[in-house]
Amino acid sequence: MSSRRLVFVTGNQGKLNEVRAILAAGTPPIEIESRNLDIPELQGTPQEVAREKCRRAAELIGSPCITEDTALCFEAFNGLPGPYIKHFLQELGQEGLNRLLVGFDTKEAWALCTCAYSAGPGTEPLLFEGRTDGKIVPPRGSKNFGWNPVFEAEDTGKTYAEMDMEEKNKISHRFRALEKLKAHLLSLTM
Repeated sequence: MSSRRLVFVTGNQGKLNEVRAILAAGTPPIEIESRNLDIPELQGTPQEVAREKCRRAAELIGSPCITEDTALCFEAFNGLPGPYIKHFLQELGQEGLNRLLVGFDTKEAWALCTCAYSAGPGTEPLLFEGRTDGKIVPPRGSKNFGWNPVFEAEDTGKTYAEMDMEEKNKISHRFRALEKLKAHLLSLTM
């Protein structure tokens, strides 16, 4: 990779802010340019969804790019809603996500981020995953970024929404996936 600039295909400002903060940290920093494309998401596993989204994005912009797909997986539902969390959240809201688990023995969950990198059109996207374990709780903290208020991360006693960006970015599923992506991108410059 000759440049330290990369296109991140997203229309989600919250994700864009986090990705920029994570990839700008460290040496050398990676600058992110954003493109908002309307790419239909196929149904499938988190890996299938991420791979196809990245493949299509690279074709549309005609250059290397990254995409990101986030899943929130409930232990009680064997990993669902997974990559369909966006639709569950839109229909049920944050309180509704919590109510889904009423009557179940476990509230355990994990957040999964699958970053996909394409070197350009016609190349097979590479996947980089990060996972943070936690549990589903009644909403706490700022309610302005997706399901963050209902996901209490690992042993922190806090939801993502109760953390500032710096604290969240040290343990988040997105941070863990992007660290792997960053290592790969830096290996291309050697």
